Amino acid sequence: MNVILLEPGRLGQVGEVVKVKPGYARNFLIPQGLALPATTSNMKTLEARIRARQKQLAQEKANAEALAERMKDQTVELHVRAGEGKIYGAVTHADVAEGLAKNGFDVDRRKLDMPKTIKEIGEYEISYKAHPEVSVPLKLIVHAQ
Repeated sequence: MNVILLEPGRLGQVGEVVKVKPGYARNFLIPQGLALPATTSNMKTLEARIRARQKQLAQEKANAEALAERMKDQTVELHVRAGEGKIYGAVTHADVAEGLAKNGFDVDRRKLDMPKTIKEIGEYEISYKAHPEVSVPLKLIVHAQ
């Protein structure tokens, strides 16, 4: 029996037509939503879904590039409690995201890339991964209160 794969796995990639035993298709692949029978209508539906997904991914990348253009050369300044050049605690991703929010950028703290734990006052180079293919370099300045 020929089926169209809806999820990547051991059988192949999404959209591939593969031949499997009828029982495997009827009892596992189709009920689990991993495949559809390879009919012409299902092929057309899948092609439309793939085109829509590609369009959505292109839009997400365009939005990330627009955000990167606006965030270019952005400097984040944080004022933290410190003594003799050492910070009490550490500067976290949430602190940087809050500093960016004060500058007008609502970002996901999990997408911030800080190379090391920041425990001293000074200037640091960090980046924000707006998209897997788009990274924005940022400058972080940590001041003592």
